Amino acid sequence: MNSVDWSKIIEFITYDPSRPLLFNSARFFLLFLIAYGIFLLLRKRIFARTLYLFLFSIYFYYLSSGVYFWLLLVSTLINFGIGHALHRETSDGSRKLLITLSVIYNLGVLAYFKYTNFFIGTVNELGGTTWSFRHIFLPVGISFYTFQVMSYTIDVYRRKIPSLSEGVAGFGEWCRALIDFGFFVSFFPQLVAGPIVRAAEFIPQLRQPLQLNRDQMGQAFLLIIGGLFKKAVISDYISVNFVDRVFDNPGLYSGLENLLAAYGYAVQIYCDFSGYSDMAIGLALLMGFRLPENFRTPYQSATIQDFWRRWHISLSSWLRDYLYISLGGNRKGKVLTYVNLMITMLLGGLWHGASWVFVIWGGLHGLALAVDRLFSETRQWLSKPVVRIGGIWLLILLIIQAVLFWRLNSGQIDPFLYEQMSRANGTLGLIWLIAMVLAVGGDWLLGKIISAKAGAKWSKFFSVLMVFHFVSLCWVFFRSGAAANTFSPTEITYAMLGQIGSSFSLELAREIITGYSGVMLLIGLGFFLHFLPRSVDLMAEKLFLRLPAVGQAFILFLVIWIVIQTASADVVPFIYFQF
Repeated sequence: MNSVDWSKIIEFITYDPSRPLLFNSARFFLLFLIAYGIFLLLRKRIFARTLYLFLFSIYFYYLSSGVYFWLLLVSTLINFGIGHALHRETSDGSRKLLITLSVIYNLGVLAYFKYTNFFIGTVNELGGTTWSFRHIFLPVGISFYTFQVMSYTIDVYRRKIPSLSEGVAGFGEWCRALIDFGFFVSFFPQLVAGPIVRAAEFIPQLRQPLQLNRDQMGQAFLLIIGGLFKKAVISDYISVNFVDRVFDNPGLYSGLENLLAAYGYAVQIYCDFSGYSDMAIGLALLMGFRLPENFRTPYQSATIQDFWRRWHISLSSWLRDYLYISLGGNRKGKVLTYVNLMITMLLGGLWHGASWVFVIWGGLHGLALAVDRLFSETRQWLSKPVVRIGGIWLLILLIIQAVLFWRLNSGQIDPFLYEQMSRANGTLGLIWLIAMVLAVGGDWLLGKIISAKAGAKWSKFFSVLMVFHFVSLCWVFFRSGAAANTFSPTEITYAMLGQIGSSFSLELAREIITGYSGVMLLIGLGFFLHFLPRSVDLMAEKLFLRLPAVGQAFILFLVIWIVIQTASADVVPFIYFQF
């Protein structure tokens, strides 16, 4: 008999920095099948089930981040303790001190691991100093679980939810409450990249019996299949074979290729992140837990406000409830409302990464939200969605022109490039102005001839088109902040926008589409699936649920086969793992 290769087994069950555990890997699915089998044996014993899933979640996090699982455990203990103290304390002053300590600890840990080198680098650039600091490893998912525990302590402080330790009598019950909280914080499907779950939504599910019927099982499989296809087929393929190459050195590619890469990244990041969320929600559903929806066809949005109601819903709602409202929201006048929106989005941008391009990304969205809200509060034609996004575009183009003028005067670009970029800027402004006129005029005319509904649909088409292009422009800044880039984020951003503005030629379209036929096909497929009407999605779901278990399993294996056929040599990490 052949001897057992223990080194392979040890490699399989231990953390490898070069190969952290990912949802879209065969290693994860094998581990999950083993873990799920044990879970089914314990499903009727609620505390044993919770304890087991808590321990497996910690092990999962160890395989993703190594020894930094201790940071998750410390955060769990400290925030559970603060929640317990908030429950016991009746003095307003003491409660404010406790919640302040909670916020300082949580944001302090996040700032140390995520922003130390960024702050030191910024000080060095501004002050000409040469301070240095050792490389700090960024634990996977620290931004997500930090916000999750903060939502718990803040909700307990606001008396929106009771502390988990409320009514606990005796050491055994206290330990059980701690395990429940630890499981809420560490639940492995959504631990490293969301959705960000609220305690009020998740904790009541912990002590309920497992209820999983055939339809729910089918829904779970459909979510996993759809998420895996979006991530491992569409997102990974266009990333490895086109988008990453262009963003790595935009100057080597034409303006049309850079523009198509921007469109490709819009598809890539949506399929990557929503694919992860779908898999997380599906895996949780297999264990009887319901996680909140995180994406709702965001590129179908007709306004910027609507986009943020559809994109990364758990984060945008978190920022609204715990940052924007805490700053005063819209309760202190219109001017402060716009200021609060801008601050919220600037900090939301910084949450995504330690780079100024993320701040610019957040600032652009903050400015757009403020202008959109300003126009929406009028009662005239300015409140129309297409005029709101058109006004945002014209303002952004004016800002871009001012930046170009500043760069010309400071000698950062030559006059010829300035002239080309200015011409492109003016052309784009003219295009959006014509689009606004066509939209508003068509809306009025169709409303007179056919119906107001027909006019609204015509106008919405232009609104959606313009919102998508604004979001895609912002994605250029966002993608430029990726850690693996050859050049600095600002160099990549300037180079990409410069190529689109100065080296754009439609004559290369046929050659580019032919050379990247597979990539263009998947980008088109991504847009096609995204813009399908909701009724088509529901019909497909009903058809899938009607299939026998064998048919559902066949589709799952078919998708896995397609993933294997299209996969690159290495498993591609999820984009949001770096946040």
